[in-house]
Amino acid sequence: MKPHASDAAGTVALFRRLLALLRASDRRWLAAGAAMALISTLSGIGLLAVSGHFITSMALAGASGAAINYYTPAALIRLFAILRTGGRYGERLVTHEATLRLLARLRVWLFERLVPLAPARLGGMHSAELFSRLRADVDALEHAYLGALLPMAVAAAVSVVVLATVFCYLPPLGLLLAALIAIGGMLLPRWTISRAAAPGASAIACSERLRMLAADGVRGRAELALYGAESAHAERIAATAGQLQQAQRRIDRLQAIGGAGVTLMTQLAVVFALAVGLAALRRAALPPADLTMLVLLAMATFETIAPLPEAWAQLSATLACARRVFSLADTQPAVIEPQSPSPTAASNDLVIRQLRLRYDPQGPWVLDGVDLDLPHGRRLGLVGPSGSGKSSLAGALLRLYPYEGTITLGGASLQTWRGDDVRARIAVVDQSPYLFDASLRDNLRLARPEATDEQLRQVIRQAQLEDYVARLPQGLDTWVGENGARVSGGEARRIAIARALLADAPILILDEPTEGLDAGTAAELYEALAKAMAGRSVLLITHRLGGLSTLVDEVVTMLDGRMAPSAPAVHAVAPNSLP
Repeated sequence: MKPHASDAAGTVALFRRLLALLRASDRRWLAAGAAMALISTLSGIGLLAVSGHFITSMALAGASGAAINYYTPAALIRLFAILRTGGRYGERLVTHEATLRLLARLRVWLFERLVPLAPARLGGMHSAELFSRLRADVDALEHAYLGALLPMAVAAAVSVVVLATVFCYLPPLGLLLAALIAIGGMLLPRWTISRAAAPGASAIACSERLRMLAADGVRGRAELALYGAESAHAERIAATAGQLQQAQRRIDRLQAIGGAGVTLMTQLAVVFALAVGLAALRRAALPPADLTMLVLLAMATFETIAPLPEAWAQLSATLACARRVFSLADTQPAVIEPQSPSPTAASNDLVIRQLRLRYDPQGPWVLDGVDLDLPHGRRLGLVGPSGSGKSSLAGALLRLYPYEGTITLGGASLQTWRGDDVRARIAVVDQSPYLFDASLRDNLRLARPEATDEQLRQVIRQAQLEDYVARLPQGLDTWVGENGARVSGGEARRIAIARALLADAPILILDEPTEGLDAGTAAELYEALAKAMAGRSVLLITHRLGGLSTLVDEVVTMLDGRMAPSAPAVHAVAPNSLP
């Protein structure tokens, strides 16, 4: 297959995928928008042509004293004026409705594809890059319809109608106009796009890099100020912005050449129409009023051709964004969901045998041969230095990462459980819990949307948050800010603990829950958790041994992804045996 044929097939396949996301009603909106645009454009051209014909006929009739029927052209002028105005309004209304429906459907579709990819497949992506896919690339697809397909479809339909009309009067002029339309509407834009491919790719890459630098600058502003690196970071941003501006200038220059070329085709169309029409007029093969109409038709037709260079450019950029979106959406999840329903387990026993896990297929094993039992009701402490694999074990238990070895929940392999069902049985408090830019109440109710205020107050007491909530100006309705910007690290962890308790899961995993808390508050928290989780399983991950005896019954030590061989894997916790 030739390269251009392959490109055309790929373009058609991309548009088919976009249209496949739409419902039948959405497709009808797209078709209605195209019809409105065509009616509006043809009415505008008809208004110009009939008006020119009518004015010329009236002038000739006035000069010669001949009678003329002005009722029909006057009625046509009024009809075309009404259709143009109404069609333009309807076009704006319908096409934007169709576009917004497409974008809304596409955002939901893409988000649904991203959820199974997190965190295993998305962990290596910069947050700004991911946001660019979800926001900027999806928004750019707006131009697939409004900026590319619609102008091209209207220009093609109008060209067919006008050329058919011109052929009925002057076939040679029709051939000349067809050649000019092909040059101005297809060849010139394609030439422009081929030259703009390199700067276009550079502009996309620079835009993405600029977003990453800006995001890093905002998130790391404290570190940049602390080490005096603000100027260096600003220089990197300025250099990237300069590269983007340079690429954009090259694109603008090429688009200007394309626009000038279409303008030249327009002038040539008028010249050819006059030349061919005057020759026919001298032969008495064409009435004078028809000559005026044909000249105006030729000129008006190129008003629909004029947007095509930009439409082709929009199409090229849109296709690049569509490829990026579909490339991300087509990524296979690292953890494959089973096709059958999750097993019905009578117990919540967790059994781990020879568990191995690594984040990169070529990277080192972060878990290497872990054996662990967590029977129902057991409360276990998992201790070890940072980087020993404790948090990775929690990720494997939640089915967030693929693993080797065996994990069973209630006697059934964890790989036969659906991820949502696993996480319904295992609540987790992450080492860096995320709080949404919403009220405290809404953040807690993520775990149980139907929770009552009494249930919220109960978990707030258990998480040692009563005094904190009492100080809030609006209580549970107080806004916590993006990622908990208005709360301290210790408060954010306790909010996450309250949220996990509200889920009422039979198994609770706590990853460094007392980080940022003083010893007294940590002890009170452990004591409250021991009461709240009575009869249920707890896996407490920490590198701090102080006060564990209040919450856990036994402790497991982990080093370098393995159970520590130099000490017993499990030992009882005496009330005062740990510092």
